[in-house]
Amino acid sequence: MKALLDRARSFKRRVDFESGEYRKLAEGQYPEALFITCSDSRVIPALITGARPGEIFELRNAGNIVPPFGQPGASGEAATIEYALEVLGVQDVIVCGHSHCGAMGAIRSGDDLSRLPGVEAWLDLARPRLAPVLDGTPMTDPSLSDVVQLNIVNQLAALREYPSARQCLDAGRLRLHGWYYEVDTGQVHELDEDGLFRVHAA
Repeated sequence: MKALLDRARSFKRRVDFESGEYRKLAEGQYPEALFITCSDSRVIPALITGARPGEIFELRNAGNIVPPFGQPGASGEAATIEYALEVLGVQDVIVCGHSHCGAMGAIRSGDDLSRLPGVEAWLDLARPRLAPVLDGTPMTDPSLSDVVQLNIVNQLAALREYPSARQCLDAGRLRLHGWYYEVDTGQVHELDEDGLFRVHAA
């Protein structure tokens, strides 16, 4: 913690806040994309994408889950998606899952989460669309990467159910992307039109 605190205290000295870049940021934000990913500390959107401050709007939670539209009660995820599309006007949304994901690993293994009721209730949002795979069809004993990648596809489908997303998609003002990030290699696999995750050359 001390190292984090020391770096926070020295941040103003390490960054040129007198530059035009930061003065412009104070006037408002105009991010290019909404980046939906896991809370996992090993997944850092700005590091992966090389994004500068103000370039990406982030939504992070366990398992990069997009709750079904219309869930009762307030939802930080729904509010973030709505704000990104309706107010900030982002034109690209990325749902990025990753290797070594504890949330998807718990679902895959059927872990007993009774001592973590909040986690269990949250992961229950993702379980129904993963059930066919986890029940043995169409594949048997799916790997963790299989589960994570299917979850990415499922969350993109959930996102399409949001009225704001559907309207933007219908108007041709929004593009959806699925990414699978490998923590140990840094490789990013992109979901293509055939429904496969592929590595594209830079």
